[in-house]
Amino acid sequence: MSHTIREKQKLLNRVRRIKGQVEAIERALQEERGCMEVLQLVTSSRGAMNGLLAVVLEDHIRTHLVDAEAHDGHGSGTEQLIEVVHSYFK
Repeated sequence: MSHTIREKQKLLNRVRRIKGQVEAIERALQEERGCMEVLQLVTSSRGAMNGLLAVVLEDHIRTHLVDAEAHDGHGSGTEQLIEVVHSYFK
């Protein structure tokens, strides 16, 4: 069973929140709201998309990648990759 199927409801809830955020951007543009409000809405939805990507990517790594022996004592290859991905999205 795929990890996206196991986490289906959690992922769908995230997508629905993102959809609401994107719709808020559309409304703000239609209503000609100020630049700062639109920018805040865009950055919020971007953060939500990055969060979704991080969750799916982490689950994929944990589910489908085999741990490699660490060469420098900082943990498995999988854990190192997850750490890098998390730092990218901060």
